[in-house]
Amino acid sequence: MKFKKEQILKALETITVAGEGKNMVESGAVKNVMTFADEIVVDLVLSSPAMHIKKRAEADVIKTIKEKVSEGAKVTVNIKIEAPVKLSNPNLIKGKNIPGIKNIIAVASGKGGVGKSTITANLAVSLSKLGYKVGILDADIYGPSIPIMFDVVKERPLSTMIDGRSKMKPVENYGVKVLSIGFFTTPEQAVIWRGPMASKALNQLIFDAAWGDLDYMLIDLPPGTGDIHLSIMQSMPITGAIVVSTPQPVALADARRGVAMFQQENIQVPVLGVIENMAYFTPEELPENKYYIFGKEGAKNLSEDLNISFLGEIPLVQSIREAGDSGRPAALQEETPLAKAFEKITKEVIKELNSRNEILPPTEVIQMTNSVGCSSSKN
Repeated sequence: MKFKKEQILKALETITVAGEGKNMVESGAVKNVMTFADEIVVDLVLSSPAMHIKKRAEADVIKTIKEKVSEGAKVTVNIKIEAPVKLSNPNLIKGKNIPGIKNIIAVASGKGGVGKSTITANLAVSLSKLGYKVGILDADIYGPSIPIMFDVVKERPLSTMIDGRSKMKPVENYGVKVLSIGFFTTPEQAVIWRGPMASKALNQLIFDAAWGDLDYMLIDLPPGTGDIHLSIMQSMPITGAIVVSTPQPVALADARRGVAMFQQENIQVPVLGVIENMAYFTPEELPENKYYIFGKEGAKNLSEDLNISFLGEIPLVQSIREAGDSGRPAALQEETPLAKAFEKITKEVIKELNSRNEILPPTEVIQMTNSVGCSSSKN
């Protein structure tokens, strides 16, 4: 009796592969089916090498074919099962934890010029004022601005011995430890590096530094979604991410991409929420008036649309810019509306981070190859 291949495939569609969530044909587990007079050969490729999954798949196929295809006719069913072998990849880079650092928060923006570094600096100062030990890694290789905002442009990290190894001691001001590529370049010097070179420099700032004990490390990422972002998430386990945006549609479109990057299946870094910067403008002479220059509540609406938290808004105020340019972040001020606004957002970040740590396991570094991209990650 000659059995039809189409009939066999239809029968195999009734079998679900353990751990796949799809039927055997849909998941691609059925590599080939061959039929002979009294024999059916099924070649399977399973994603899991586990013996119990192989055995179950083999038993399910034999049972299903005999019940739904042979219909009592004498037939031999031979199953050949392959499982992908994990090969040692010389290009695979695995990140590692940094001893002493409890939480790592990436601060990102899809678009440049939305005030991401300003938000990072003021969050760090607000966390320090609340009594936490804080550090900033300025990962904006091509446009480092954190040294300016902390008035440490002329400072240079010193060398210190840790367990017999020479390491960089971060520069510290306002209770915040800072490392930046800006400490190793002059203001007029352009950093013209390809991705691998920039990634190597970042790894030195991360792992060749004596950060000590930190409750929070904030990473000021460059704008966009590129090689530096992947290198950072590949090098260290990011606890959560914050996306900064202005309310205007152009910035929101890029912010949406920034959120999507962290939520990709092979990255999966929890997004703590969105901060809206330059939310509105209030003239000093008209303190009760609000002018929505870039649009109204755009980031808030985005957070609702993406089902993530809205962490708060910061107005467009000249003194914030002046404070950053002079090297004294606005959050340093005591009992001012701006300092209170940054403190409120900081407390929201802490709340979201604590909730994330209660319901999710620690984030693992993602694994990727130098040449292609991401392969896996877990929260």
